[in-house]
Amino acid sequence: MYELYCRTYQGTMKMASYVLPWREPVLLQGENSLAKLPKLIKTKNLESVLIVTDQGITSIGLMDDFLEGLKAEGIKFFVYDKTVPNPTIDNIEEAYQMYKANQCQGIVAFGGGSPMDCAKGVGARAAKPNKSIPKMKGVLKVLKSIPPLFAIPTTAGTGSEATLAAVVSNSQTHEKYAIMDTSLIPHYAVLDPLLTIGLPPHITAATGIDALTHAVEAYIGKSNTKSTTRWSIEAVKLTFDNLYECYENGTNVTARTNMQRAAYLAGMAFTRAYVGYVHAIAHTLGGFYSVPHGLANAIILPYVLEYYGESVHKPLAELADVVGLGVPSYTEELKAKKFIKAVKQLNKKMNIPEKVSGIVDSDIPLMVERALKEANPLYPVPKILCKDDLLKLYHMIKE
Repeated sequence: MYELYCRTYQGTMKMASYVLPWREPVLLQGENSLAKLPKLIKTKNLESVLIVTDQGITSIGLMDDFLEGLKAEGIKFFVYDKTVPNPTIDNIEEAYQMYKANQCQGIVAFGGGSPMDCAKGVGARAAKPNKSIPKMKGVLKVLKSIPPLFAIPTTAGTGSEATLAAVVSNSQTHEKYAIMDTSLIPHYAVLDPLLTIGLPPHITAATGIDALTHAVEAYIGKSNTKSTTRWSIEAVKLTFDNLYECYENGTNVTARTNMQRAAYLAGMAFTRAYVGYVHAIAHTLGGFYSVPHGLANAIILPYVLEYYGESVHKPLAELADVVGLGVPSYTEELKAKKFIKAVKQLNKKMNIPEKVSGIVDSDIPLMVERALKEANPLYPVPKILCKDDLLKLYHMIKE
């Protein structure tokens, strides 16, 4: 009965998705494409913008040229750079107060997934000033236009520049959850590979496998469309072809460009086809222990794929063919196992650990409860898992 309830809910959501007001961000792409953004903002008649970022970005001067460009166009800007990894409700509220106090008219998200999540939260608060962030938790709780949102990813992983989700942490309860609404999809996105050139190898690795996780979870789920299937396939191939090169040779602009495209396409795919238990578990690790999201996904992905068993043999076999791992004589099961093994090998080559350190046994029951609440009934996963399944998975990933 429980599985029937979940599948019915997912089927209803899939039907509803066909009438939702989806939009795709207008893209500025290629080397030095960021230089075109100030002029674009000016054409939108925005006199004042809030820039949401983090201190890692401001400390290395990655935004300096962009800020000079805004000055040259006569656009006032106010920088909120206190965003933390796994951004908190407090981050969003502080940034929102800055937005209001300075009568900003638009929002620029500059950084990885955390500044983008924080910026989307600010957009949600600006659209619904009388509604708190916890009240917008879940699906379609904003339902109102947000101010113009410009997303500038400096990693190739989250795909947040293409998605409807803002992931938020409650620092009091250690809960991490998503606000999901089509109004949160950025209006514009800048894919400038030069912004990712200086990424350290360990961040390149974790964010790259984050993109792969998005593409794989979208592909193996039961809410795929022709478009999400196509985007997922291209993202998986681009990641296998380019991620290790980015890790080994971070200045390869072509490989960096391809990984930015992979992350964007994977974002497009999962924002419509959803993710699965990898993300549900990863969000609890971020909420409880501040494990970076991409790293959590990278460690968990092979365990969950193996645990799904037969239910993912066919789609993983198809992905194995996409990345050249299969031969015609292989069974679907063998191809699927080859694909999972290739993910493990890629992780190992990039020094991603096999287990998550720091998990406390007494925290696991609450994490299981929260992961299940996030995933069921919403995520159209290949196989519905229950409490005992997730307990086993937490103990598998625990160091």
